Amino acid sequence: MTALAFGVAAWVFAIGVYGAIVSRNLIHLALCLTVAQSSTYILLLTIGYRNHAGAPIFKGVEVGTRAVDPVVQSLTLTDVVVSVTVIALILALSLDVHRQSGSIDPDELSELEG
Repeated sequence: MTALAFGVAAWVFAIGVYGAIVSRNLIHLALCLTVAQSSTYILLLTIGYRNHAGAPIFKGVEVGTRAVDPVVQSLTLTDVVVSVTVIALILALSLDVHRQSGSIDPDELSELEG
């Protein structure tokens, strides 16, 4: 199971990076970077997963019961929040570039001075 999950995380990352490399549009580039960052969700949840383990709620549970790692779950949630913040910043900058240059093609932005 873990080898498959690591493979899926690597595949999602590779698809996102490939899309970012071949992108000719700043909006498409931002979405491809989001896909690449989404691979970290799969990776973190794979690391924290335990077979036949319960939720990390310990009230009323006997000592020694297996549970998934709650730290990894909180890191994944933090990663989601950071991802949304970064994509919002990139999209806002893309809109600003479009307003100044009239284009969102990265090849046409070499004339911009800042």
